[in-house]
Amino acid sequence: MATEFESVCHRPLYEIASEIKSEIRGKSFYPYAEAYLEPMLALDSIHDNYLMDTAESIVAYLLANLGSWRGEKAREIKAELKSILKVVR
Repeated sequence: MATEFESVCHRPLYEIASEIKSEIRGKSFYPYAEAYLEPMLALDSIHDNYLMDTAESIVAYLLANLGSWRGEKAREIKAELKSILKVVR
């Protein structure tokens, strides 16, 4: 199990969401990912909630919907989100 220190070392989720949003802007093949980016912009940590959803579920569904996103930046960001998910799983 991850320690509280490990969860503090990650960037805030809203910062990651903002970066993803700028990277995929104008690309019409990510419409479902956009539905998870909006709530993620309001989240700070993986332990937060957005309305009735946990940050964990939002990040997991976002990753599932970004499966076709390719490139170096995509690999970096997806790896970062996966490492954040490991904190709670």
